Amino acid sequence: MKIGITCYPTYGGSGAVATELGIALATRGHEVHFISYRQPFRLPSFLPRVYFHEVQVGQQYPLFEYPPYDLALAVQMHEVVKAHGIEVLHCHYAIPHATSAWIAREMLRAEHADVAVVTTLHGTDITLVGQDPSFHAITKFSIEKSDRITAVSEYLRDETFNAFHCTGCRVAVIPNFVDPTVYDRSRYGEADRLPFANGKKVLMHISNFRTVKRVRDVVRIFASVAAAVPSVLVMVGDGPDRPAAEDEARALGVLDSVFFLGKIEAVAPLLANADLFLLPTGSESFGLSALEAMASSVPVVGTDTGGLPEVVTNGVTGLLYPIGDVESMAAGALSILTEPGRQATMGAAGAADARARFAIDNIVSQYESLYRSAIHQPSDAH
Repeated sequence: MKIGITCYPTYGGSGAVATELGIALATRGHEVHFISYRQPFRLPSFLPRVYFHEVQVGQQYPLFEYPPYDLALAVQMHEVVKAHGIEVLHCHYAIPHATSAWIAREMLRAEHADVAVVTTLHGTDITLVGQDPSFHAITKFSIEKSDRITAVSEYLRDETFNAFHCTGCRVAVIPNFVDPTVYDRSRYGEADRLPFANGKKVLMHISNFRTVKRVRDVVRIFASVAAAVPSVLVMVGDGPDRPAAEDEARALGVLDSVFFLGKIEAVAPLLANADLFLLPTGSESFGLSALEAMASSVPVVGTDTGGLPEVVTNGVTGLLYPIGDVESMAAGALSILTEPGRQATMGAAGAADARARFAIDNIVSQYESLYRSAIHQPSDAH
């Protein structure tokens, strides 16, 4: 198949999943075209059967206060479909990607051509509407006009129905995935060790440091753990709340034991150093970073919110607590780190579960079937 993929190329779970899906599809012989304003951060410079098309917004036109990216994206989609015979456009997020795909398809149909549209919801579509109700109608429209719709968790599927009350929408749950070979910690050796760990326990957090990730709670949990067990905290990623996390570490007197590494593309070698992964998030549609930790044999301490309980099995591959319950999360973290054999048992269970339920080969096969269905049996909702 010839597949077009549109995603946000910046640091974050959805862009990583979209990129790795495209790469996996290409290794199976499909031709994959990424369409975005920037090359996705996990996309290497060259891979066979993988192409990147940059969306050019162009010069600022005096009548436009802001450049119309959604229109420029629609034009680029239209051109790529025509030039390369794309059979299906896979849009990660309804806004603006599925909206632009609908415009591109209407342009194609005016020229007696067509393309199937698949939309994957990652959660921000729901959050956006919650923050700005003016987007409700266009988001609902874009979802309903897609040939196939997927959500990354059962939680998100249910939230989509609750938020939009879509007529005729059948949302398939296809979860995010990991490549088990990449996240096999046994493949990483001495060269990948963190020089500042010095035999201490390594607690780790990976995110985009947005407010919803509650990075202050990460630091608070660590401070309680560090008071009882020699340990360091590794913070991977960047975002608006990084200064707040640094201030919290300074205020609690643990800044010298907290290491902010910034945005790092390849997190598997880092996770191979971790003893525990912290994700005290306020909302999570899936929890890709938690899945990557599990695949790396790292137990997870997090919150029982959103789709995270569908990934982390409480008491088996990690421990989940109510949002904001820092005291309980710290106590749980200490129990994993100090009770003989518990860290190893939970880590092994997480690695096995990640491979059994979320291995990339199984998930990519589900997408292939979905694409073929969308191409040969398009929705009649449009």
